[in-house]
Amino acid sequence: MSAALGLCLALAAGAPGSEAASVFIAARHFTLAWTHSIELVRWEEDYEVHAADAAAPPVLHAVQSRVRGSAAGMEPGSDAVLRDGWYHYPPATREHAELWLTRSVYSADYELCIDGATCRALSDWLPSDGWRTRLWPCRRGP
Repeated sequence: MSAALGLCLALAAGAPGSEAASVFIAARHFTLAWTHSIELVRWEEDYEVHAADAAAPPVLHAVQSRVRGSAAGMEPGSDAVLRDGWYHYPPATREHAELWLTRSVYSADYELCIDGATCRALSDWLPSDGWRTRLWPCRRGP
């Protein structure tokens, strides 16, 4: 049986790679969503977890980005297409080894939408320490 691909979460206080402080979510496709704290505009980014083979490290592949409307300093790129009130556009950077998410008590938490299911606050998986959370593609063994 092969290892499952998914995503891992850990608070910034935990050392990168520290298995004890991380949470594994078995998901190959997910959406990361948040609401801008000042402009109150919702952003969503779709990702896939890929690995070339069983020995290769997994990577996050950014598939699609979208923003609901626009606001000062948050204009979508010139290649964005407006559809149903959302500007859809290709991400500027496609491959990521990790994402760092700043989480504050003064704004709504990020949301994770797993494989098209209902979005849930990131705190449902990992409480915030009011600072940063590391999200990266990972494997969990059989």
